[in-house]
Amino acid sequence: MITLLRMKKKLIFGVLFIVLLVGGYVAWQVFGPTVSAPESKYFYIKTGTGYNDVRQSLIDQKIISSTYFFDLLSKQLKYAGKVKAGRYQVKNGTSLLSLLRMLRSGNQAPVNLVINKLRLKEDLAQKIAANFECDSASVMDVLNDAEALKRFNVNNNTLMTIVVPNTYSMLWNASAEKIINKLYSEKEKFWNTERVNKAKALNLTPEQVYTMASIVEEETNKEPDKGLIASVYMNRINTGIKLQADPTVKFAMKNFGLKRIKHVHLSYDSPFNTYQHAGLPPGPICTPSTKTIDAVLNAPQTNYIYFVAKPDWSGLSNFCQSYEEHLVNAKNYQHFLDSVGIK
Repeated sequence: MITLLRMKKKLIFGVLFIVLLVGGYVAWQVFGPTVSAPESKYFYIKTGTGYNDVRQSLIDQKIISSTYFFDLLSKQLKYAGKVKAGRYQVKNGTSLLSLLRMLRSGNQAPVNLVINKLRLKEDLAQKIAANFECDSASVMDVLNDAEALKRFNVNNNTLMTIVVPNTYSMLWNASAEKIINKLYSEKEKFWNTERVNKAKALNLTPEQVYTMASIVEEETNKEPDKGLIASVYMNRINTGIKLQADPTVKFAMKNFGLKRIKHVHLSYDSPFNTYQHAGLPPGPICTPSTKTIDAVLNAPQTNYIYFVAKPDWSGLSNFCQSYEEHLVNAKNYQHFLDSVGIK
């Protein structure tokens, strides 16, 4: 009798041990740190992707090691019918339950789109396509759309004035239209009443200020010179003298690697060539920084009509009012370029 009771106890303990072992294993698979981060740290689900493809991608990228518990838990959470496109940050040691809850809720990691200097709308399209799900063709469709241009109050030449260099946080699967609308919205916020009034005081529109700032941006990266260069351009516009800005020649020719502007380049036929046409070009030649835009808006009043780079590596410029002094400065700079072998 005693032996039988002992056997029953052993059997019960054995069953309990197996139950606990199995339960612990299941708990580990569901709640344990079984998920591995992909190489890129992010898991991408494209728009229109179905459950089976998501599951296979998780296996292919070695984020999960088995589909059994993924399928089991997905069924409980009804994830199969609620797949959401997006960019999801997956960390090492995440539990399967946390992973599925994140995917099911669409809790994406936003993309931080950093825009610095761009020159062409094609550059903008490529920048967006490199960071988001939409391709460059869909971005160009928006940028070339007549109704969109009308809504943004721009034309093909002034289109890039809607882009204010900054960091923009958006979802990876945002449409091309939504991304461009976001840029325009931030541009409207940037041009507050104070900045608009400063532009009016200069007898310029915000788009014209932006265009002038784009030339200044290409002329120098030295903050002390930016306002002075803007003052030169303002003085030239107000006195009817052509801007004769070398960066506009590069833009007109689409030769952005050109290191030295020569006389043969100055005759290039383009409305952007300010050696050939008076006033500002019909649109910006790059996306200037907010500091450069503000440097134009706050440019000092000077009598300067000319400027040329100093004959050294400082990146600064010599400014003057008389043409005779300018010729001396220009000659010194040409000698410097010759001496360092820049042709």
